[in-house]
Amino acid sequence: MRKQTNSKVLNHYAAWKYVVLVVTFIVMLLSALPTLYGEDAAIEVGAKAKLNLTPLQLNNVLKSDDIEVKRIDHNSDKTLIVLADDSQQSKAKALLSSYIEDTSALTLALAPAAPDWLLSLGVRPIKLGLDLRGGVQFLLDVELEPVYQLHYDAFIDSVRQFARQQGIPRVTVHQSADSNVVINLVNSDYKGKVRQFIATNYPTWQVSNSDNSGLKADIKADEKIKIRDLTVKQNLQIMRSRIEQLGITEALVQRQGEHRIRIELPGVQDPAAAKNVIGATASLAFYQVKQEGSVNAQILRERSGNPVYVARKPVLGGEHIVDARASLGEMGMSEVVINLDRSGGKFMSDFSRDNIGKPMATSYSEYSRDEQGKVRQTTDIISVATIQSQLGDRFSITGAGDYAQAQQLALLLRAGSMTAPVTIVEERTIGPSLGAENIENGFSALALGMAMTLLFMGLWYRRLGWVANVALLANMVILFGLLALIPGAVLTLPGIAGLVLTVGMAVDTNVLIFERIKDKLQEGRGFAHAIDRGFDSAVATIFDANFTTMITAVVLYSIGNGPIQGFALTLGLGLLTSMFTGIFASRALINWKYGRDFSRDVRV
Repeated sequence: MRKQTNSKVLNHYAAWKYVVLVVTFIVMLLSALPTLYGEDAAIEVGAKAKLNLTPLQLNNVLKSDDIEVKRIDHNSDKTLIVLADDSQQSKAKALLSSYIEDTSALTLALAPAAPDWLLSLGVRPIKLGLDLRGGVQFLLDVELEPVYQLHYDAFIDSVRQFARQQGIPRVTVHQSADSNVVINLVNSDYKGKVRQFIATNYPTWQVSNSDNSGLKADIKADEKIKIRDLTVKQNLQIMRSRIEQLGITEALVQRQGEHRIRIELPGVQDPAAAKNVIGATASLAFYQVKQEGSVNAQILRERSGNPVYVARKPVLGGEHIVDARASLGEMGMSEVVINLDRSGGKFMSDFSRDNIGKPMATSYSEYSRDEQGKVRQTTDIISVATIQSQLGDRFSITGAGDYAQAQQLALLLRAGSMTAPVTIVEERTIGPSLGAENIENGFSALALGMAMTLLFMGLWYRRLGWVANVALLANMVILFGLLALIPGAVLTLPGIAGLVLTVGMAVDTNVLIFERIKDKLQEGRGFAHAIDRGFDSAVATIFDANFTTMITAVVLYSIGNGPIQGFALTLGLGLLTSMFTGIFASRALINWKYGRDFSRDVRV
């Protein structure tokens, strides 16, 4: 009877594994190459801009103002103007604004400088962060008190209306100094009715007994947190919309802390326009005009100081505005043409139908922060017009100022009215020269670290040192390729620090393997057997070490923001690529070169 044995082929990789390694390296190399060429500043002109200039005419217009053009790519959807000098991007945009109808179709962009054959493969350069490209960063504070106050006011009005409907005598409802709503009842027998009304219609409010026969009510703590989170999220969306209206690509808008928003605008050289729009909180509202001395009327003032008596609640707020464009009216006066959504159009149609021949006031509100840091709201009546006919979802308003002011108001309204006022509490500008210096210093540190590591590995491990060096170079190529492929990945200065750290992590993988091989050789094993046992015994240690570091990288990316996320991203990806190249690519090279060498007098 013949005994069967399972024999293992020593240091052997199947052909498909070599194919996977080679294909992976080639794909990542092609993905990383555009980064080597960099990017050029560009202006993107959309189709709705209605630019009536041929590429040749466009080139001549820009050259007449000493703006050098690298190339102009034109198709039916857009025109891309690539500039030779990055510092002329804002100047070129300002010049082109006078040749188009809709300035929102003019976008600051960056065009890859790589050759067309490479870009045709669908690869793009790595996106650079603010600290490497230069630009401006804003930190905005979202003021939540006005939002809470709206809820308090609505609750007070609702309780007062309920008391009138139910015939509850002598009820007073007001807000105390500690923000609680106090409901004073002459007769305590009505407490049950009021409590039932609040429980049914305002389940997120906490009600308790006050002095005598009164009640106290306040928004529950968890509901305030929900309101805060929803408000910040809505403001985030509006901020992103405003930045799109400004024509700035690759902007980063993130929440920071409980009620702050951080905005990074890489490549923006002139932050004044961005600051004016991002930091502004503009909103329109339309009010029914009341007679002087009317009950339930409030006084708002025109910009000239004249008082206007309007209803306490607006007919329509700015949240229903979906589009706004500045234009010149029949008399040559600037006006803003407004388009409303379906529900807003219905509100305006119903109101104007029932109030033909009566005046309607348009108010403009802004928020600012005073010297004491408190938010102050300024509301002016910009126009009072008589309703001549039933209005629909499209109409115009006047009184916004000159044409430039009308354009600014239209942009803000088109981008959305803030659900809460925001103010800029910090502004940081990084010039393009400083960004270029950061890139140079960062990659110089990376190059120096790699050079010293390559030299050390070559001298210390001699025969196996070249394997580690090839694996390290392959690791960097794959890492850069991954950064370019992953959507939303941005390389920052701390990210470059993560790349430098990755060099050490990648070599550490090879060091562990090579030291295990040396131990097996000292035990008297042949070189091929030492390689096989060395890799097998080192893999578990390498995995444990990298897994624990990966946990740290994931936590940093989850709870951090901006630069911290940039560092965590490169660190995490570097761990994956170093394991791939250090274990699989190194093993493939060693198997190919030394896998059948059974000599015992090898020095490693």
